[in-house]
Amino acid sequence: MAKRLGISLFGPCVVRVDGADGVEITGTKQRALIALLATAPLGRRTRFYLQRSLWGPSCYDGGRQNLRRTLSDMRLLLGEDFDRFFKCTNSDIELDLSLVSFLGAPDDGAFMEDSGVFAEGFQNWVTTVRADESQIAALYRTTPRSQHGRPLPRVCALPFRRVLGGDNLWVLGDWLAEEICRSLSRSHLLSVTSHLSSRALATRMNSTMDVRSQLDVDYFVTGSMRDIGGRIVADMDFVDARDGSILWTRQIAGPSAGFRGDLSNGLDDVVRAIGRSIADEAISYVSDRVLPALEDHHLIIGGVSLMHSPMFRDFAKSRALLEEAVSRAPMVAETHAWLARWHVLNVFNGWTTDRGKDTQMALDASSRALDINPDSSFSLVIDGLANNYLPPQMDVASQRYDNAISINPSESLSWLLRGALLAFQGDGAKAIVAAEKARRLSPLDPFAYYYDSLLSTAYAAAGKYDRALNLADASLARNDRHLSTLRVKIIALHYLDRGEQARSTAAELLRRSPTFSLDAYKKAHPAAKSGLGDKIISALTAAGIPET
Repeated sequence: MAKRLGISLFGPCVVRVDGADGVEITGTKQRALIALLATAPLGRRTRFYLQRSLWGPSCYDGGRQNLRRTLSDMRLLLGEDFDRFFKCTNSDIELDLSLVSFLGAPDDGAFMEDSGVFAEGFQNWVTTVRADESQIAALYRTTPRSQHGRPLPRVCALPFRRVLGGDNLWVLGDWLAEEICRSLSRSHLLSVTSHLSSRALATRMNSTMDVRSQLDVDYFVTGSMRDIGGRIVADMDFVDARDGSILWTRQIAGPSAGFRGDLSNGLDDVVRAIGRSIADEAISYVSDRVLPALEDHHLIIGGVSLMHSPMFRDFAKSRALLEEAVSRAPMVAETHAWLARWHVLNVFNGWTTDRGKDTQMALDASSRALDINPDSSFSLVIDGLANNYLPPQMDVASQRYDNAISINPSESLSWLLRGALLAFQGDGAKAIVAAEKARRLSPLDPFAYYYDSLLSTAYAAAGKYDRALNLADASLARNDRHLSTLRVKIIALHYLDRGEQARSTAAELLRRSPTFSLDAYKKAHPAAKSGLGDKIISALTAAGIPET
């Protein structure tokens, strides 16, 4: 088993390599440097930050030399283990948090007690952490693995009650609940109780506690039907089963003659609202709680939601939530698949400092998901995503998407990514069909920006630049940091002869990702060598993206 680095942050700071012959790091600045890295998003801080924090801002050259000397001393002490634990570049130092164990507990003493480092920047950091130790306590993952927990929130829809009107409203109310269940079941973020179970138990349910205890759900939809003078009104509530609080209410009303059509049209909004409510509640819930205090389903919902946040610190936090979900449910394929998706995004967005390592971690996690369940359509999709964007291997990705669709024809992400792959291959017409189908199949996905972004790419591949631009703008309105969307917006603007706006968007892309270049695009993007890639490169060049 690979050696791990044990770190105690509460009470006297201790840093040591595990094992009987493990080395203990005793240098004051060395331990402080490791503490700074261990508590950073992704375990990474800039050299400039470390220099200022540990040696102060007064002597820049001296700080650089002291940092180099400290790293050199640790390399001598740790030997070959140094390069396993640390990744050093000209601008950053990164500690591999997957090889770190946090020792002790937050109640062992004050944070970084007697650190011995008196630089103002370091002392300010210690004071800030002590003022809210929960942000560091979250690193101490002491929760035992779940034996009977579930990684996803469970939802049901109870048949809608008839309040006023004929017997046909019983049938209509039952159909409405069944349609809600069917739509919700297409999400990989929810576990949906069958409509048959809800129907069988609905007649003897009298309270929220009955619903929670009998159906074992976290949330449920309930409502009523009324016929008032030939006009039907459906009132519905979305309820948190833990305490009975109503998260939102909705009403759909219309003439009885065409009311089933009105219900179908309004159903998408209802299901989207359910997805948004659960995601928003999870983000709020995980924001001020340490990992051991979180329920299993909050780890996945919170982790996936934060993964798609435009803020980098949220993206970094999502990794801890997903890794905790994997540790609690190691035999659930989808938890590994979500972690694989995190690593794919980390590489594709250019946030990694070790592309090869993070690429392998993405492939390892998706492979583990398929080892657990080879017939998991979602795991097949994520493995296809990893193979499409990282090596890339389009033939492998295409096979994974097709297999996922054959197992589950309602697999929305399969259709979406298949559409993206077709766009990369220059088949814009088929790409649009696949991506549009994906959006119809995923009405509750709270990450609509991602669907709009790839649908925009499909329309750009088909030369329909007005529609591509509208979709790109809609996507950026929800997440203005998604680099792929900025790139397709540049393409659409360029071919619409709106060069000044294309150059302005390119400047925004470079502000978000200063290292982006034509060379980087050519080396990393799966579409770079296709006919579409040639058009993209022409547009990026005209907009001012540098060659290197």
